[in-house]
Amino acid sequence: MVDTRQPAADKRRKRRFRSPLGPTDAQVRANVAGEASADAALALQLDTDGSVPLDLTAAAFFDVDNTMVQGASIIHFARGLASRKYFTSGDLAQFAWQQVKFRVSGKENSDDVASGREKALSFITGRSTAELTRLGEEIYDEMIADKIWPGTAALAQMHLDAGQQVWLVTATPLELAQIIAKRLGLTGALGTVAESKDGIFTGLLVGDILHGLGKAHAVRTLAVREGLNLKRCTAYSDSHNDVPMLSLVGTAVAVNPDADLREVAKNRGWEIRDFRTGRKAARIGVPTALAIGAVGGGLAAVLGRRRAA
Repeated sequence: MVDTRQPAADKRRKRRFRSPLGPTDAQVRANVAGEASADAALALQLDTDGSVPLDLTAAAFFDVDNTMVQGASIIHFARGLASRKYFTSGDLAQFAWQQVKFRVSGKENSDDVASGREKALSFITGRSTAELTRLGEEIYDEMIADKIWPGTAALAQMHLDAGQQVWLVTATPLELAQIIAKRLGLTGALGTVAESKDGIFTGLLVGDILHGLGKAHAVRTLAVREGLNLKRCTAYSDSHNDVPMLSLVGTAVAVNPDADLREVAKNRGWEIRDFRTGRKAARIGVPTALAIGAVGGGLAAVLGRRRAA
C-alpha cells in the first residue's frame, strides 16, 4: 500500500511557492494534488498482462464523470454507502439536492471549495484503504458497471489497440478511480489522493481535490515521468473546467460536452462526440466537473455528522 504522507521535501517545495510573485495558494494546492496523483497512480499502475505499450510516447486521458461514466461516480458511490446504512436516504437526498443547485448555477461557492478541501473524504478517517477498496469493488458492480458509456469505452479500447497507455483523470478518490480503470482494462487512473498512514486514512487530502488545473498538472507530471510526448497524446472530457487538461495535448475531444465546452471546442476546432440522445444532450447543458469539489465536501460533511452522532 502506498504511503501518501507528504515528505519534508514536498513541504519545503510548497513553502517556496508562497512567494508574492509566485502561484496562489489554490495553484499550489493544485500542483501538489497533481504531483501526488501522478506519483500514486504510477505506484499503483495497472498492468494486468505484464505487456509493455507498443507506442511509448503517446497516451490517452479520459475524464470520468459524464465522459466515461453516466452521471457522477462519487454520487453512485454515495448511493452504495447509503444502501449499506452508512447514512440515511434522507441524507443522500439532501446531498443530491446540493449538487443539483450547483450544477444548475454552474458556479463554485467558496464555502463549498473550503469544505471540499478540509472535509472531503473525512468520512473514512480511521478506516483502512483496504476497506474503501472493498466497498468500491462492490459498489462498482452494483451501481457503476452498467453506467459506462459504450461509445467512450470504445474510444479507450481504440487507444489500447494502438498500443498506447490509457489513463482516467478524475476528481474521484484514487482508490475508486483505480477500480474503474481496472474493470475497463485501462493502464491506470489519476485521482484525488487522500492521505494515509500505514494503510489508514488520516482524513486529509494531499494538496486538494483533483480538478481543473490540478488535472492538467497531473497529466503533465505523468507525461514527464513516462516520457510521453503531449503533442501525440489525446484527452477527452465533457466539461469546460477541463479545458486546461484538454489544451495540454495534441488532440482534444469534447465528449457529451456542456454548453461552454461545446463552444470552446467549436472555436478551437476540437472534435465533438456526443453519445447522449438529442433530447438528453439538450437538457444536460450545465457545467459538471467542478461539482466534484462540492460533492466531496457535501458527502464528507453528511457522513461526518452521521459518524459524530
